Amino acid sequence: MRVWQLGFILVLAATEHIAIAAGSTRALKQAKSESSRSNSASLDEQALRYLETRGGTAHVQQLYEALSAKNRSLAKADLADCVWRLDEQGKAELQDLPPVTKSLGEYLMHWERNVWLYTSLAVSVATIIAIYLLPANLPLVAVRWVLGSLFVLFIPGYVTVEALFPKGRELDTIERFALSVGLSLALVPLVGLLLNYTPWGIRLNPIVVSLTILTVALAMVALAREYRFSKIVQAVNVA
Repeated sequence: MRVWQLGFILVLAATEHIAIAAGSTRALKQAKSESSRSNSASLDEQALRYLETRGGTAHVQQLYEALSAKNRSLAKADLADCVWRLDEQGKAELQDLPPVTKSLGEYLMHWERNVWLYTSLAVSVATIIAIYLLPANLPLVAVRWVLGSLFVLFIPGYVTVEALFPKGRELDTIERFALSVGLSLALVPLVGLLLNYTPWGIRLNPIVVSLTILTVALAMVALAREYRFSKIVQAVNVA
């Protein structure tokens, strides 16, 4: 009996020890969670106070440098969470400010803002190469089908949308895609109709040349409008 009682007591003691450890762990996790929420709220307040001192607008990099001076252990991921929290709560608004540039060539160096331009021109060039250099038999002819579909059914409307909405915030991705396809379906038949009244007629070479010229022209208009918009925003920020 004494041996059984001793074993029973040891089991209970071990069980109670595990239970207490688990409870302590939950309490510790809860304390850490509350501390994390407190730190997040403090970081949010610091960010809002800094924005007030900057007239309500600041670049994310400027915000990070200001907050990291007070919070040495601040990581960029923490600041990203802070910015998204403020945006979701309606306390701040994210704005896509164009880069400060002195010339169009310098603006073109910011490839992340001109991916649409480089992609459109690359697809156009690739389509021309595929049409005139790739053989018209399987499986390489599938490349011509894919590029040709993009070249006819998407790219003309896509660069037109960029020219009409240079700021990039008026439309979301789905609206932009749908409008690009719709405008392409409107522009391409119009090009074909105009070619029908020319000496060249509706043939492969005139269609390829016409759509290429149309795409490049609309892309240049879109680029000019976006660059002009960036200069206007820079002038407002300087003022």
